[in-house]
Amino acid sequence: MKEQELLNKFSADLVQEVISGADSGEDGEFRLNQFTRLAAEYLIEAGEIDDINVCYYKSRGIQMNGYNISQDEDCIDLFATIFNQQSPVVNVTKIQCETAFRQAEACLKKGFSGFYTSLEEASETYDVFQRIYELKDHVARCRIYLLTDGIVNQESFAAEDEGDIAISLNVWDIQRLYRFASSGKKFEPIEIDFEDEFGTSISCLSLVDPASDYQGYLAVIPGEILAGIYDRYGPRLLERNVRSFLQARGNVNKGIRKTIIEEPHRFFAYNNGITATADNIEFSGDQNGLKIKKVRNLQIVNGGQTTASLYHAAKKDKADINGIYVQAKLSVIPAEYVEDIVPLISRYANSQNKVNDADFSANDPFHVSIEELSRTVWAPAVGGTNRQTKWFYERARGQYLDAKSRELTPAKKRQFEAIFPYKQKFTKTDLAKYENVWMQLPHIVSLGAQKNFNNFAVHLKACGRRNTDLTYFEHLIAKAILFKKADKLVMAQNFGGYKAQIVSYTVAWLSHHTSQRIDLDRIWKEQDISPVLQDAIHVVSVIIHQIITDPPNGRNITEWCKRKDCWEKIRNTEIQLDSKLGEYLIDISYSSSQRPDKGIENPNMEDLKLINSIGEVPANKWFQISKWAKETNNLQPWQRSLAYSIGRIVSRSGVVSTKQAKQGEKILEEVKILGFKFYD
Repeated sequence: MKEQELLNKFSADLVQEVISGADSGEDGEFRLNQFTRLAAEYLIEAGEIDDINVCYYKSRGIQMNGYNISQDEDCIDLFATIFNQQSPVVNVTKIQCETAFRQAEACLKKGFSGFYTSLEEASETYDVFQRIYELKDHVARCRIYLLTDGIVNQESFAAEDEGDIAISLNVWDIQRLYRFASSGKKFEPIEIDFEDEFGTSISCLSLVDPASDYQGYLAVIPGEILAGIYDRYGPRLLERNVRSFLQARGNVNKGIRKTIIEEPHRFFAYNNGITATADNIEFSGDQNGLKIKKVRNLQIVNGGQTTASLYHAAKKDKADINGIYVQAKLSVIPAEYVEDIVPLISRYANSQNKVNDADFSANDPFHVSIEELSRTVWAPAVGGTNRQTKWFYERARGQYLDAKSRELTPAKKRQFEAIFPYKQKFTKTDLAKYENVWMQLPHIVSLGAQKNFNNFAVHLKACGRRNTDLTYFEHLIAKAILFKKADKLVMAQNFGGYKAQIVSYTVAWLSHHTSQRIDLDRIWKEQDISPVLQDAIHVVSVIIHQIITDPPNGRNITEWCKRKDCWEKIRNTEIQLDSKLGEYLIDISYSSSQRPDKGIENPNMEDLKLINSIGEVPANKWFQISKWAKETNNLQPWQRSLAYSIGRIVSRSGVVSTKQAKQGEKILEEVKILGFKFYD
């Protein structure tokens, strides 16, 4: 098949995915929003951006389709979308592109002027412009991305900087999206020609061992060049696994900044330098030694803070960084070893600042197992028919359309759609959303799809066990059904904004209020939720909407929803629900075999035995232990409190957690040694 035909097919498939997603009713979005989200997912995979908040706004002379704020709040990303829905693909004119960029730039300028004060406070658009205004004195860069299913022939577009803020214009048209999707690469490689871009090459010392599977070099890079590279490529320089966990260290390190401004001549002595990887280097050599001319796929796996600090000091503090030099350890890794070696370099090089050990690979055994189950497990037939369907887990992007395209005839394609309805497709970020909401982390879910997935991956790794059997899969789908139904019910109430946050907090509140006792087996069997649970979602969502749209001290609503104290306020809110809801909760008495679903934290058989053992200890004994320990000054204060808490849980026929059971066992052993006597 010719290249143009492949491009047209890719475009047609993408448009069909947009239509299916928008028309499925699950998201209830315009096709324009759906295309923006799907196209942005390619940019996230490419490492170009961290995330996107799809938010369409159009007014006289201004328009945007989405935005994102970087972790250290120094960069604003704005998105402009041109969606033609035409096949074969058509060209997007230079005037169309310039208009889209100009309207997005106008959004930035409007935001800096305090435009949010003229908007409705309960709207998400208000939040966007309020955030832009709040950051006007902190932002150093604004990147505007044009997303389109057409072809843009103009090679580049120029933008005028807004004061001290550097603005860059970036095009991701259908050709660029196709090239990335078909290249098999996880990200677009960064290629730097030091001589062309910075007017000089980089001197280095070779540490090449002919027997090694990589090449090592030591170099000293001028601070101006390192800051210039960061200015041009930003967070793309930081190896993905590390970048995901730089959130807590996003602000410019005060110590590094102080050295740059006050003692630049001592920077080389004080700073540890950077560790970087690449997959190819071109050299220019003379009698004075080896020099790096070009480097391909440069990634900084340690030293991101140093790099960003130099950039910020030069850009925001107007510091003179001429004369500052940074030592660099550069490893050139052959393509066939990249997946194995780079994560290890990343992990070990970041030992000074702990980086959580998370595997974001689609080949992770957990994801592979879920994919296998999704292809073999039939969902129960519903609606009085004998037709059964399956839930399609898209472990890697595009699997659904790829599988469908392999069916050669229209009849076979229709059969595929009947077995795997598009509305029953879910992705890794969807899975993380369903699980984290169920585990009562709506504030984490509100951070955005990618950040939430990163959090889930760390949590998954920390759990150590991957309980991905048939029961886990069925419960996972039940959580998906619960979330999707809640999404529909909230959308129907026309709150006017913040649907995603309302849905996440509503399901999380119900999970907490019911102690995770919602009957997931029943939801799986019926492939739906009960009318009583629907009514509960309606009641709870109204209260949650009122809470999140009335943040303390006039906070930005979107940012308020990302905070733990927002969840704590909602979690502790008492909401009266129909008593009939109890009929749809599982029985968790110790005579029952049913247990609350803890998601990826579900206990194994040994833990279950311990939980049952602790639960068989009378509540009165736990109360006596707590009182005795306080009177005799035995045990730690937290152990006395835990003993009392376990007593309360047992008195209500509740089930203690695995962690509580393990600590409870230790308490029983300790008080026995100390001579505690229990009196009935």
